[in-house]
Amino acid sequence: MNKILQFVFIIGIVVTFVATNPIETSEEWLAADKEWWQTAVFYQIYPRSFQDSDGDGNGDLNGIRERLPHLKDIGVTSAWLSPIYKSPQVDGGYDISDFKDIDPMFGTLEDFDKLVAEAKKLDIKIVLDFVPNHSSDKHEWFEKSIKRIEPYTSFYVWADAKIVNGTRQPPNNWISWFRKSAWEWNEERGQYYLHQFAIQQPDLNYRNPFLVEEMKNVLRFWMDRGVSGFRVDTLPSLVEVESSPDEPLNPNPGDDCLPEDHCYHDHIYTNDQPLTYDILAQWRDVLKEHSAATDKVPRVIMIESASRIDLNMRYYGNETHDGACFPFNFFIIFNLTKESDATDYKYLIENYFTYLPKGRTPNWVLGNHDRNRVGSRMGVGRIDALNMLIMTLPGVAISYNGEEIGQEDGYVSWEDTQDPWGLNAGEDRYLLFTRDPERTPLHWDTTKNAGFSTANKTWLPVSEKYKETNVKAQAPANVDSHYNVYKTLIQLRKKSTFQNGELTVQAIGKNVLVAIRELKNSPSYLSVLNLGDQNEIIDLSNIEINSATKKLKVEVASVGAKIKKGSIISAEKLELGPNESYVLSTDL
Repeated sequence: MNKILQFVFIIGIVVTFVATNPIETSEEWLAADKEWWQTAVFYQIYPRSFQDSDGDGNGDLNGIRERLPHLKDIGVTSAWLSPIYKSPQVDGGYDISDFKDIDPMFGTLEDFDKLVAEAKKLDIKIVLDFVPNHSSDKHEWFEKSIKRIEPYTSFYVWADAKIVNGTRQPPNNWISWFRKSAWEWNEERGQYYLHQFAIQQPDLNYRNPFLVEEMKNVLRFWMDRGVSGFRVDTLPSLVEVESSPDEPLNPNPGDDCLPEDHCYHDHIYTNDQPLTYDILAQWRDVLKEHSAATDKVPRVIMIESASRIDLNMRYYGNETHDGACFPFNFFIIFNLTKESDATDYKYLIENYFTYLPKGRTPNWVLGNHDRNRVGSRMGVGRIDALNMLIMTLPGVAISYNGEEIGQEDGYVSWEDTQDPWGLNAGEDRYLLFTRDPERTPLHWDTTKNAGFSTANKTWLPVSEKYKETNVKAQAPANVDSHYNVYKTLIQLRKKSTFQNGELTVQAIGKNVLVAIRELKNSPSYLSVLNLGDQNEIIDLSNIEINSATKKLKVEVASVGAKIKKGSIISAEKLELGPNESYVLSTDL
């Protein structure tokens, strides 16, 4: 990433704040009466690793229901569940054999209904993963498609072989995310089928109107059971160019990328196709129709997209058709590292708002089940600072289970590896690809298996770090902990300034980032984050905001910070230790 506004910085010198203009957050968005999801905190639950209620080593729905008081305590708006559908579990449940049933590993439809009902009592909305790109090869649709039974014959993407010198070859050079050809030969049908992920995950064909309607019915089925919306998995891969041309090579594949890796090609024919945007608009209409016909409460549809920023923003829709409520903002995950400084953060935030369509809702994602945990990826010292940032920026905040306690990745040996991406890479390279370390069970306490399960062996090993990092140790109100920082931030973001206020972002020197939220006739708030490993002294008294800034109140302090919550400090000289961060206010 390009570095901007580099500063020469000397420890011990007071650095003066240079005021800048507010970021162009849409006035329509700021002033509007917002729907529930527009300022929500979505908490992603990886069900198999959240809580095991029956001692089989796998998390389940009843376990999630037992732990709902935890979600209520930290104050999240909605629990988003990774796939719980019936599945052979080749790819963590993303290979679905029945879109309208629960996998026995997780329980039953009755268990799901009980979970939704209990969550409703606690004012927590349940959101499900919707996986429309593919099914399991064990789905009855695929079995009928192989046999060319109508209307299933073209429910999947099939293609004839290419014959070269008398030898059968795949139709083109498309590569699976999980390595090697994205095409698999089916002897019975006499054709190749497309699988952009595992061989056992054949891609669905959205040029078939019957398939399109079936997937709409899946959405209706779960909304009828009380679901408040969906996170759509890997949407950019939904539709491919029908003529199936070879894809060009990636001009910058990276040193670790081999010819059989997905990164080796530029996927211009298998991602972000026009029909994908149209299908998304149809799904949004289904959600709106269901809401209008039932309780009038909006349903949310949020999508997973790792596309280039301009293509990503197109998923919001246009002037005539709404798309997603929001496409996930993965730019923190993809573009920032342990080495990133305050100017990198400032650039990323401002660049995001430059591209954000007028009137659309921003969102901020720190982690998920596909990326190393925040503490492991960005450094343990930055955990509180990064939670402060996403919780105090405008719009939606999205957390992955465990971020409230600063949980780090667990170690998973080759012998214990479950992830097909890691397995396909082989023992020598699996650590480059496996997603298992961030999927290890959540740490609840110091009992057996961190309180996750009573089983002698859990589906993934529990990290030894649970003995120091767990919910029980951090939850008491008098404890200086990541948990209490996280909980306080969620309560704070309910203030009108965070709901509707303008944003200004400034880098002070190389290491200090300041995000200012202000709203007329309301207190102003400053998230002051030291992203470096050295002491900093800064002057905040010259900030041009609605209130005088000679004195400021500490609303939130990072773990181990010298100044405690509730303290009144001088704005003229704030000393920050390494990674020390605060949320300050003019609400004295």
